[in-house]
Amino acid sequence: MPADTAAISDALDRFNREKTGVDDRRPLAVLVRDPRTQQVIGGLTGRTSLGLFFVDLFFLPPELRGNGLGAEILRQAEDEARARGCRAAVLYTISFQAPDFYRKQGWEHLGEVPCDPPGTGRVFMTKELAARSGH
Repeated sequence: MPADTAAISDALDRFNREKTGVDDRRPLAVLVRDPRTQQVIGGLTGRTSLGLFFVDLFFLPPELRGNGLGAEILRQAEDEARARGCRAAVLYTISFQAPDFYRKQGWEHLGEVPCDPPGTGRVFMTKELAARSGH
């Protein structure tokens, strides 16, 4: 399966390069490791491409939530995206996951698509990545 996914991704990247003349797709990750084992226990993964930062996955174990670590991880990822020239960021979360967390970090609601279980939705969000003051 990873090889199949890579084949599709590579073909789409080639198409995008041919159409835009831009070859800037890069992965972006901010990882949290267990201090004892150095195993990854959480963090954020995404990618930058064509001036946009896409957040794909973001998870912190419950015991690491509520102390500002999540906000710091997101800030670091956004700063790296800015350094790469991204003007905006996009993500989706589920209504029972973290839309309120993202709103507190300056993200705006774009729309919502219902999903299961009933009453639940995929929440699409965006954030402008204008240069931070002092940077």
